[in-house]
Amino acid sequence: MSEQSSFESTSHQSSTSPSWRAWIEPWYAVYTLLGAVSAGLLPILIPLFVHQQGTAAEVGLVMAALNASGLLAPLWSWLADRYRWHRQIIAGGMALTAIGTTIFMFVTNAVLWAVIALLLNLGAIAAATIANLLIIERFPRTEWDERLGWLQTAYGGGQVFGLLITAFLGQANLRIGFGITALCCFIGMGIAWRFVRTPSAARPTIPLLRHHPKHTDGMFSSPYQLLHHLNPTLICNRNGILTTPLSVWLGVWLLAASGAGAFFALYPIVMQQVFSIAPSVAAGGFAVAAALGLLLYAPAGDLMHRIGPLAVVRYALIVRAGACALLWLIGNVSVGFVPVITIFIIIVLSWSFISVSATDLTALLSPVEGGESIGLFNAISALANIIGASLGGWIAVQFGYPAVIAWAALGVACGAAGTYILRPPPQAAS
Repeated sequence: MSEQSSFESTSHQSSTSPSWRAWIEPWYAVYTLLGAVSAGLLPILIPLFVHQQGTAAEVGLVMAALNASGLLAPLWSWLADRYRWHRQIIAGGMALTAIGTTIFMFVTNAVLWAVIALLLNLGAIAAATIANLLIIERFPRTEWDERLGWLQTAYGGGQVFGLLITAFLGQANLRIGFGITALCCFIGMGIAWRFVRTPSAARPTIPLLRHHPKHTDGMFSSPYQLLHHLNPTLICNRNGILTTPLSVWLGVWLLAASGAGAFFALYPIVMQQVFSIAPSVAAGGFAVAAALGLLLYAPAGDLMHRIGPLAVVRYALIVRAGACALLWLIGNVSVGFVPVITIFIIIVLSWSFISVSATDLTALLSPVEGGESIGLFNAISALANIIGASLGGWIAVQFGYPAVIAWAALGVACGAAGTYILRPPPQAAS
């Protein structure tokens, strides 16, 4: 009887569910702009700008510093919880990113580039981290997934917008691109100061949320990735983690993500140096891939429920490794930009399936509460991007840019192979 009542209640709620407008807040515009900056403009502008005046190794160093700021996300949550500085942190974070971006384009030293990249993305990380708290501390738990999902959609849409801007500007107008980036941040700062209100309630314990990240990989700055933080007690209990399948999976993930991270950190330069594809075309192809990727999260979730997260992540990694290998093979063949961009789009689209299944697999393999394991997974992802960017720059200097693609294929292939040694519980396998 209770099951029937529950079903009827659920049916009634779904039939009278509010429209999408009810889930969106005015300050979501801040995260559309943040997506444009963090995932659209900067990943293209910074490598190109540094490469114009420096080496591939310096590009890797700067991109590694950019990703390293993600490890400090727990600091912003702590400050917001302790001092209730939500609006100040968001507005200040956007201002820091704007100022850092402005200074970046007038610097010609690799160490200073790295320091500024760390600081400017620290501001973006601060703003992205607080977004989750504004939802979790203000709205009931039953609304979290829906609201966080729309927040991620705003961020993903911003990424597409930012990539389209870089495609329009081209390589000759990088300083204009940095100026537009700073302007987006200043506008976001104004919107945050006007519409963000600090919640009165303190943050509750965050359970594992199943809304998956709607963004491409390669940048550690989206709100979802910053929802669950690394718990220091989990590190102290490392012996309990090392003896479980979770440790194997995290090692597998580190290989796969660092391989892909090397490629994405140098993406516009690799496309230019290996395939003679202009940065504007490369950015346009990335924008198309990011837009299509937003449409694949629902089908990816359905597939995961049918065959299990382990199978989905395994097959998606195999597809990504194969696409990277094919991209490397045609590196010395004149095939035109259409096949190259098509293969790259496949690489990006595979992320929709990887991200959906990887987070679920992490939670299912976890010997502790799911949210804590996702925090560890997110920390490993940030570390993989740092390693990938640093190693990718070194590989490009030592062996050339085609070797970066080969390393990406090898890293992802090792990750895919590693999934076959996993011994997951039944619910993770099917």
